[in-house]
Amino acid sequence: MVLGRLGLVPRDEHFFDLFERNAHNLVEGGKALVLALENPELLETQATHVTEIEHWCDEVTHQIMAGLNRTFVTPLDREDIAGLAHALDDVIDFMEAALTRMVLFKLHAPSTLARDLARIILGQTEAINRAVPLLRHKGRMQHIRDCLVEIHRLENQGDRLLERALTALYDNVPDLAELVNRLKWREVYELLETATDRAEDVANVLEAILLKHA
Repeated sequence: MVLGRLGLVPRDEHFFDLFERNAHNLVEGGKALVLALENPELLETQATHVTEIEHWCDEVTHQIMAGLNRTFVTPLDREDIAGLAHALDDVIDFMEAALTRMVLFKLHAPSTLARDLARIILGQTEAINRAVPLLRHKGRMQHIRDCLVEIHRLENQGDRLLERALTALYDNVPDLAELVNRLKWREVYELLETATDRAEDVANVLEAILLKHA
């Protein structure tokens, strides 16, 4: 490790390529999520696409973890590389889970709340996609902070939306069928809000890296 600090052993930089690939994948997933919720007739096709993106992210995460096992000198601390890889992967997992539930429950009339949460997730993925490439350049790392502020702001907005929705969810329920429908939507809302939480986890890992290296 001393040799690495002296510059005698090259650091393997391919981790940055992989992180950027998954950050881009998250944006593609966020766009598909919004498209599905704003165009109900596209729900099933976009859910299938997000599942495909989730598989892409899994493969990239596998490559990162395999790379850690064979790389002597890494450009970031090993625990930060692993943490960021898994945090990125978790975001798409919950997007995929939400759309899968919608297809399973035959929820083809998305609510305003669901659409708003999808837009929040897309905004977070776009901020992540702006932040991750800055990891390559120590001189530009400070610019990550603006992206982190935006991710946290959007996560807080998602929390408030969910709280209001859950408060009103059981008001004026006309019959049992409608109650069952609202319970299905509650599960979808919570999965979408958890995706915003997982995006905030990405921000937390990026912030830890920033504190160490900027």
